[in-house]
Amino acid sequence: MLTLGLCISAFGQKSAMVLTFTAENNGHYVPLDSILIENLTQGSDTTLYAPDTILVIDYVAGIGENGAGDENTLSVSQNYPNPFKGKTEFNLYLPGKESVKITVRDIIGRELEHYENILNRGNHFFAFYAGNETCYLLTVSVKQTSQTIKMLTAGGTTTNGGKCKLVYTGNKRDVSGFKSQQAINNFGFSLGDELKYSAFTDVEETEIMDSPAGSKIYILQFDRWTSCSGPGTVTDIDGNIYNTVQIGGQCWMKENLKTTTYHNSTVIPHVTYDTAWSNLSTGAYDWYENDISLKDRYGALYNWFSTVDTNGLCPAGWHMPTNDEWTELTDYIGGIDPPPYGNKLKSCRQVNSPLGGGCNTTEHPRWNEHSTQYGTDDYGFSGLPGGFRDANGFFGRPGYYGNWWSSTEGLSNSALSISLTYDFGYVDVYSVYMRSGFSVRCLRD
Repeated sequence: MLTLGLCISAFGQKSAMVLTFTAENNGHYVPLDSILIENLTQGSDTTLYAPDTILVIDYVAGIGENGAGDENTLSVSQNYPNPFKGKTEFNLYLPGKESVKITVRDIIGRELEHYENILNRGNHFFAFYAGNETCYLLTVSVKQTSQTIKMLTAGGTTTNGGKCKLVYTGNKRDVSGFKSQQAINNFGFSLGDELKYSAFTDVEETEIMDSPAGSKIYILQFDRWTSCSGPGTVTDIDGNIYNTVQIGGQCWMKENLKTTTYHNSTVIPHVTYDTAWSNLSTGAYDWYENDISLKDRYGALYNWFSTVDTNGLCPAGWHMPTNDEWTELTDYIGGIDPPPYGNKLKSCRQVNSPLGGGCNTTEHPRWNEHSTQYGTDDYGFSGLPGGFRDANGFFGRPGYYGNWWSSTEGLSNSALSISLTYDFGYVDVYSVYMRSGFSVRCLRD
């Protein structure tokens, strides 16, 4: 079930170990939902939630190296905020005057930024400015001791020409230490400990045990995913990457579209005000309640005009499905009613899902709780309730409704759409106003 691949040494430091988790099916990328990591030797555990699938462990590897959180040892705080946009801050504590080396690397070990100086005893404060990477590994080294933290970006504008930057901002001569990332996670580790990894996607789970002796990439194999032939992903013009799924004779995006640019490089208008939205007769998009943090969870909400714009909403080689093409999908799974046909298209992620495991979650994206009409995701479509924006600009909440446009017109300024709801197992076909904001799934040509 698991291939142990490719040992890496991202730091060259004795006391930092990086465990990276990824997943695939027949060579195609599979998105992980979460990874539970249990130390069977010490009885501790920690959980990683996607998109964060990297665990950095500080551990004692020899005489003279000690854990964090002691007034007589080096201590490095986790950066705050984390994830961050543009800028974040962290602190380090020194028990005495020391020569300090700070190195920032990307996840494959390339050095991006370096700081070296002699600092006095006390607390020292730093600011870090993001470049083009999404994950940074920052290591602080003093004599034979080092500690590492993992810093994740949440998008936003980069600074300094796309290069990251580390800035010393001051110090305090007190004796308060800080918790390292390991202490925050309450996850203890020593060389030789046996770890158990339980990895979850939204359709299945797998587990493995290992005693890592150094940094390692784990490639988890999953079986219930059927990516489309050829590349298992498609990338839009903004650089967003989508998994694909083969259902019958059709190749669908497995995730909702989130591009803000038509595929000919024309920017899609971003309309936030209710009145402006309700008067539109051309393409536009918005995030649910103007909250961009929901982008990666549910994608964008597009009015119908954007879906048929001649500039092209879907990536090259892909198109908006017609109502007949949606019907081909629902015919393949058995129809639109009675239940459970709609449940077969829903992601299994739900509050108190009876399926348990990675399906049982309160973290968005997910469906609201229902004891009988829960998603089973039999075909890997993984429909999620991204909510909607009605023709007057008002929002309907995520968790309740998943709505997707077709390119087929209805009557009187309306178009046909497909809908799934948390408390019904049907697939509903509605004719709704073109000014409404719905999710989009693209279909390969």
